[in-house]
Amino acid sequence: MAEPVKDPKMYPALRNIQYSPMKQGEEQYIVLWDPSGLSSEKLIIPLNLFFLFQFLDGEHSLEQVGVEYLKKYGDFLMPDKLDQLIADLDQKLFLEGERYEAAKAAALKAYREAPTRTPQFAGKSYEEDPEKLREQIAEFFASKEGPGSKPSENQGKLIKGLVAPNFELKKAGPLYAWAYKELKEAESPDVFVVIGIGHAGLDEPVAVTDKAFETPLGVVPVNRPILDHLKSKGGPELFAEEIRHQQEQSIEFQLPFLQETVGKEKSISIVPILSSFPPITFLDPELKDFVAKINQFVSLLKEAIVSSGQNVCIIASANLAHIGLRYGDNTAPTDFSFHRCMQTDLEMLKHVENIDAQSFAQFLITEQDKRHVLGFSAIYLLLKLIEAEKGEVLRYDREIVDQFNSTITYASAAFF
Repeated sequence: MAEPVKDPKMYPALRNIQYSPMKQGEEQYIVLWDPSGLSSEKLIIPLNLFFLFQFLDGEHSLEQVGVEYLKKYGDFLMPDKLDQLIADLDQKLFLEGERYEAAKAAALKAYREAPTRTPQFAGKSYEEDPEKLREQIAEFFASKEGPGSKPSENQGKLIKGLVAPNFELKKAGPLYAWAYKELKEAESPDVFVVIGIGHAGLDEPVAVTDKAFETPLGVVPVNRPILDHLKSKGGPELFAEEIRHQQEQSIEFQLPFLQETVGKEKSISIVPILSSFPPITFLDPELKDFVAKINQFVSLLKEAIVSSGQNVCIIASANLAHIGLRYGDNTAPTDFSFHRCMQTDLEMLKHVENIDAQSFAQFLITEQDKRHVLGFSAIYLLLKLIEAEKGEVLRYDREIVDQFNSTITYASAAFF
């Protein structure tokens, strides 16, 4: 006999919400936000209430949540205070339920009806004015952290792929430039399969969209032959979560560089794909069907590329390690822990240079992904798809992202 469906108002379930620690004077708080962008609001709560979030799983009743608070703090949490917390979470669309489902359906409808996917980060993470954006990109190439003017050793060769950061351009721009200088000086294809990370999470391994992307430099069209093949052979499931593209930065951040390095000389098109699965996916026997979907998608995309008869460059838009309190670690990074992280990153990237997807995944499984390499799925798919002889890591760097020294690392690489 099937179990009765639990009332979400009595058994609240938190969505995939991101959080970050925040300090005001001697007091510590947690800031919550929706990485999918469906809700633009934030919520600041004290640490004692954040403790309760592990029990907002749809299995614990409000009464049980209150009991857990009593066990932890030896004090009663007044029902009206808990009710207010749940109401605030629901109002901001942070909970599963009718309000969230209605908002998601409306957002998907609006996205599909729009003529293009409009830029979400212009004026925030990079210049919004076209001329200023062109100047900004030129400065990235010319900066002391950039690649300089020395010709690439791979000049004139057919480029097969790139790894570039997906951190905001105004900070990581010179690292992007290292990758895109290789593209600019190579024999480049007209079609770019851009694989980003779905930071808000996905139910399926990938989310494909056939929506053209707009930037301050113009509209980048999608490649219809490849996308039509994916849609006809892979079915609507591949496009079911395309709304995730609306607020996701991964693909948008690559496009101004593509437009400036290649798009000024010839027409280009893209195949926009978001991915989201951790290395442990390949070790969990309960996820064998999910792994089968990953493998099926790789085969289908390869088939679509061959069927199109076009040369394609695969771009993985991916950061590497995420260390510190912001990413779930118990302590803030120190200089020593960062240098240890860097050494581990560079060891991991040897498998990327060797174009060995299995060893890349196994490396992270062995270390239990302690460094939270959130770009794993995009790089893994690149390594499975690409047909190249060699890879080369061009540059590596990091960015500190909060007052607790939480750090993101990233690298640029090229494949020929």
